[in-house]
Parts: sequence; structure tokens; C-alpha cells
Amino acid sequence: MSTANLAEHLQRPALRRIHPVQLQKDNQVFLGLQDPCMLCTQMMVVPPQAFQVMQFFNGERSIDEIAEGLKLADIAPLLELVQKLDEFGLLWGPTCEALEDKKKAELAANGAFAAGATKSLGEDPAVIRAQLEKWLDEAEDAEIDESIVGIVSCHLDYGRGHPVYASSYRTIAKGPKPDRVVLLGTNHFGLGDGVVVSDVGFESPLGRMPVDAKVIEHLRAATGRKLFIDILDHVPEHSIQLHILWIQHLYGNIPVIAALVPDPVVGLMSDDGARVGVDEFVAVLGKALDAQGGRTLFVASADMSHVGPAFGEPAAIGDQRRREVEHHDRAMMKEFIASPDRLIEGMRAQKNPTRWCSVGAMTAAVRLAKPSSIELIDYRQAVDEQGNALVSSASMVLLA
Repeated sequence: MSTANLAEHLQRPALRRIHPVQLQKDNQVFLGLQDPCMLCTQMMVVPPQAFQVMQFFNGERSIDEIAEGLKLADIAPLLELVQKLDEFGLLWGPTCEALEDKKKAELAANGAFAAGATKSLGEDPAVIRAQLEKWLDEAEDAEIDESIVGIVSCHLDYGRGHPVYASSYRTIAKGPKPDRVVLLGTNHFGLGDGVVVSDVGFESPLGRMPVDAKVIEHLRAATGRKLFIDILDHVPEHSIQLHILWIQHLYGNIPVIAALVPDPVVGLMSDDGARVGVDEFVAVLGKALDAQGGRTLFVASADMSHVGPAFGEPAAIGDQRRREVEHHDRAMMKEFIASPDRLIEGMRAQKNPTRWCSVGAMTAAVRLAKPSSIELIDYRQAVDEQGNALVSSASMVLLA
């Protein structure tokens, strides 16, 4: 079978970001190719051998070069794999672009992201509210008398993270209702290297939290499409959705501005002006909020250290490693409390040795909220029984 009639983008196939999921059928192992953006309603499934072949699909090798390197006697199965991947939108090119355009159009027509991580407590509003209220009651009262302009909390699953969520949200539970919430998260699975803002709202079992349309108008006027071009990065993003229920429980369906903020230590991959960096985002959002007026609550959805074999470290986590991580975390939190710039400088100097994932969200929240001081409420480490993974997080308040 010849490659001459293949579409140009299939001549040198380039695989989009996917997440393999192990499946089993009739005592055989397969891999489901999970697309974070969910461009297709169905998931493509391949045998492990095909997944190994896909590692060569980096856009640099031609089909013939891949076949030669793998010493394939018959090129037909390779061509079939490439064409099927393209059909599912898993290769870069016009097919995935068309599927992206369709997904964006559906999203715009609906006006909100469908409930995803917000369904992790089920779909019964009464049950959800009862659970959130129970966790709030269990959290220690930090006895903050000053006005609070923002909080830092985690984006762990509720099973591991509920004490940190609750200690953060308890500090504002009896405070005045804000006019809007600026919710800053981390882009775990998406492709955008700049700030990614959602111009639609978020559905959950507690209702629909709308976007603050007037603030979005200001942002669009200032940046054009740049903040919104990678909006599909929000589809799989839990760091935003896991906070939606807490905000709805306390304040109802108030307007939200949700943004995924990159690591300012890393910066943009290109300076071609196609995306918005953290500095520009803080400047334009600050102006938009000033123009709109009212009271804004800032929420930084932030996990900190990620250590252990699950994150590439050789040894299981023991007590000594936990102490080392806590020492580092507390040193970095001290820098953060002193100044967001000092946290960035510290992470840059040390090359972020424990893989904090939310420096962008934390520092942007402080630069926007301009608090008089920051107070640490709680610090925790979530570790699995096997010592395979440790994720640390903290509850903090930004005082007016």
C-alpha cells in the first residue's frame, strides 16, 4: 500500500496529547486513548504494541521512515493506525482543528462547561450541601476578624483535600457576599502555554455559575482572542471545577472569571504575541475589575509539592522525605507571604525541586488582590499508603 495518496498532515503524523488508560477484555490488555479535550464522543482503543508504535508519531518522521525503523514487512497496519487516529482527532491537522471548532461552537451555544469534577460528590444537591457543611463544621475556626479579599486552597480530590478546602472556605463563610469570584487554577492537561480564560460559565449539580460577561468584554477588548483561544483546556481541568461547589454553597450562582495561569518561572514558549503571559494578564484583568467596580473575591486553587515515585523520584516516601518536603514548603511559603516576586525568585533559583504546580495561580492572586498581609491557616501532606506519591497543600487567607 502506497503513502502517496495520504493527506499532507498524515505523511509525518504528529500525535496530540493523550492519556492512555489501561483496559482489559477477555484476559487481554488494551489501552484507551483518552483525549483531555474530549473532541470525540468515543474513545479509541489500541493494543499495547500499537501504542509503542505511536511514540514515533512526533511530526518529524515520515510514514516510510517509521516503517523502515520498525522493520515492518507490511505498511498497511501502520497506515490504518494513522488514519484511525486522525479520524478520532488524535493527530495534529485539519481533522482535529475541525473537531475543535465544533466543540467550541457547542460550548458557546450552551454557555457553560458541562459538570465534570463537580459531580465527584454525586448529583443530589441536598447530599452535596450536607457534606460540604459537615466539612466546614469540622474545620477549626481560624478566628480571622479582618476583612478577607482572597484565599489560597488546594485542588486535590475531596477525599484527600477536604480539610484544606474547608479550612479556607470557613474563613469566608460568614463574610459579605462578593459581586464576583476570580478563580485561578493550573493548566494540568491543556496545550496553551499562556493564561487561558473561560468566557462561558460552569455547570454543577448545584446549578450554573455564570461568567462575568462585563469583565470578559473588557478582557476581549484588551487582548482580542488571545486569552480565550485555548478555552478547551478547561474541559478536563479539575483545579477550577473542584472549587465551584464550595463557592456555590456559600454564595449561590454568582459570576465567575476562571483562568488557568502558567508558571511564571517557565514563561511562554514563544514571544510571538499569540498568547498572554502572567504579567499582561494581571495588568488587563486588574484594569477590567477596576472599571467594573464592586467586591471581588480571589481564589487561588493551588497544590504545592509533588514528590515520590509517582513523580519520577526513585525512593518511596518515608518520614525523612516528608520532613524535607515540609521544610522546603514552609521556606517557600515564607517567601510567598513576604512577596509573590520572592516566591518566583526562590523557585527560579532552586529550579522548583519538589514540583510545585501552582506558582502562577498563587502569585497572580496576590498581585490582583493586593492584600495588606497573608496568613497561613493550615498545611497538610497527602500521602498514599505505599509511599508512592505525596502532594502538599495549604490554606491561606489574603487580608484586606
